[in-house]
Amino acid sequence: MPLWTIYHPTEAFAEVETRQAFAKSITSFYTAIGLPPFYVVVNFITVPKGFAWVGAEQPTNTFIRITISHLAARVPDNTETHYELTASLERIMKPFIADKGYDYEYHIDQSERELWRINGFIPPPFQSEEEKVWARLNKAVPYDGHPVVKLP
Repeated sequence: MPLWTIYHPTEAFAEVETRQAFAKSITSFYTAIGLPPFYVVVNFITVPKGFAWVGAEQPTNTFIRITISHLAARVPDNTETHYELTASLERIMKPFIADKGYDYEYHIDQSERELWRINGFIPPPFQSEEEKVWARLNKAVPYDGHPVVKLP
């Protein structure tokens, strides 16, 4: 799953419509490569004034900090692909952050897919027919060949 955690001050993303539009833009990016919509989780975490510090100082401008975790699919480990990915993400963020004059920082973690579960299911392989079923149904369901996780 892509998990976006967006830390922001109270005045940023105050309207539910803005949060929804940003979440839809993020989700569209991932569904365009075939991921099921329900894989994409976006959390907006409000950080009250006085609870965020940058360089031991309170930011004087609106500051947004984003962490992005990729589990469903990993990009190849090379500089060109990393630049392409971050350029795509910058285009998604621009109307919601940069265009508003906010300062921001983000990073992307790529975790091992084998350590990821949804409702106890091991997700099907990326872009497999089984994953396409999950995308069509927009939920996790059993599938043929589903590896079983045995509990003690």
